[in-house]
Amino acid sequence: MSANHSKPKESVKRRNKNVLNNSEQEFVAGRRNTVLQSLKKVKIQCSQKEVPNIALLGSGGGQRAMVGLLGSLVQLDKAGLLDCILYLSGVSGSTWCMASLYKEPNWSTKLETVKNKIIKRLNGPEVSLTDAMAKLKKYYYGKDFFSLTDVWAVMLVASIVKEIDEHTLTEQRNQHNKDPFPIYAVIDKQIKQSDDGDPWFEINPYEAGYSLSGVFVDTSDFGSQFHKGSKIKHQDEFDMLYLQALCGSALGDEVAIKNDMWQKIKDFFQNETTLEAMRKEEHERSEERHEAMRIEKETDPISPSVDECHQALMDLLDKHMPVFDLSGGRSPLISSMKIEKQYIKHFAMDVCEDLSSRSNIWQFDAGLSICKCMAEWIWGRKYNFLHNLRDEAVNSTLLQSETRDYIDAGVLLNSPYFSVLREDRDIDLIISLDFSEGDPFMTVRDAAETCKKLKIPFPEVKVPSDEGKKPKDFYVFKGQNAPTVIHIPLFNTVNCGDKVEDWRKKYRTFQGSYSAEMIADLMDVAGKNISNNREKLKEQIRAVIEEKDWDALKLF
Repeated sequence: MSANHSKPKESVKRRNKNVLNNSEQEFVAGRRNTVLQSLKKVKIQCSQKEVPNIALLGSGGGQRAMVGLLGSLVQLDKAGLLDCILYLSGVSGSTWCMASLYKEPNWSTKLETVKNKIIKRLNGPEVSLTDAMAKLKKYYYGKDFFSLTDVWAVMLVASIVKEIDEHTLTEQRNQHNKDPFPIYAVIDKQIKQSDDGDPWFEINPYEAGYSLSGVFVDTSDFGSQFHKGSKIKHQDEFDMLYLQALCGSALGDEVAIKNDMWQKIKDFFQNETTLEAMRKEEHERSEERHEAMRIEKETDPISPSVDECHQALMDLLDKHMPVFDLSGGRSPLISSMKIEKQYIKHFAMDVCEDLSSRSNIWQFDAGLSICKCMAEWIWGRKYNFLHNLRDEAVNSTLLQSETRDYIDAGVLLNSPYFSVLREDRDIDLIISLDFSEGDPFMTVRDAAETCKKLKIPFPEVKVPSDEGKKPKDFYVFKGQNAPTVIHIPLFNTVNCGDKVEDWRKKYRTFQGSYSAEMIADLMDVAGKNISNNREKLKEQIRAVIEEKDWDALKLF
């Protein structure tokens, strides 16, 4: 991607349906030349006008998706087809792979080296608790809205990807002119829940915004406060660790996540290292401000100590955890779940407000803030850059709210189809790498159904009923005036034989970090889906080129 040296305008931009961002236009023009040369190397004849726009999609699936996408890209490179890809878009776990790749300038020119570096890191030690605490502190003090996404980044994502990546997405603007254009996809939680408007939200190195509505803001300003389309308060750009957490922030059933997160938070604050850090901070403050503290204690004799704060926090967590534990079957607690949860929420907010006003220890204050977020289930909260904007083409509810919450797109559709189905991107061929857990065709079926409702060109999807649990490794869906879609399920009867279900059970979405052996095996299995279908991929690329050529002839 080439650098855009002009200072970005601090305002909201509306994009016409057939016009890309200037920087993206510049990138696409250069990348199409790369694609043309790549096609010639694999003996696919093509003219400059016939160069196909090919998008590669990585679905969600936690570490399974991260490793699966890496294995697939390595084999695409070996097949000479990686440089044929114009866009690389992902959700959830696939974005963890993307973030690791795009740390390296022009990673696709040295993929073997980059791959080895990523695998070495994944096989290495986890992020230390000290570093995790330091990062949580930065998040806590670094923005107007602290949410569960910050906690998720530190406690879960960092423990899986084995690093705290503090680079920002806009730093990549001049580092990847030889790589596919990256698009990270999330959704607007409120729109998803109300089913009213365009929930599909994308973030790329240049802009962030609603994919189908066509309203965007410069990525460096996403999260800043806007009023009527103009920025009124700046917020620093989030880093890549946070972006990975934002993209992978709701990986399963809400109740299960709540229960799991309460336990993780309790474990975090019960850890002796955390407690020692809290006690040390209190002691240092006491030494430095002894007289002020003496006076303060005289006027506020019930100001709590670290251990008192810690016990109050543990009591608060213990009060919450049983409410979200459904393992007890028909317990009286579950039968009165709604009443109890409402009571707990109010109780939590009252306790947090009271204790927060009497504490000077950041870890404790952060713990209380986490409890507040848990009580209200706040994820990915940011200022709404469309607040009070006048735009008849955008849902009025979206314009009225001061904040929006953004979460994992996999909650709605576990593949980023709508980031590449924008009319202005004019995609000819979509290669869908599906790493989902469960139905291996759900993503492509749901995409087809949603496109039908929205009147977006998309091929009809028909899959033999007996292939749901035993899929093949390569499916092609075609339609008139619609992009061709190649769908590749991760575990299938070709690369797994009759042990498809065994592979699915071995690589669950919710489990600890994979061992070195598991990573190597998964890389191999995912790679076979590409190496086994190298010629089929070339065949479909040729077919798309011929179709473009035929469409051009019909114009004369």
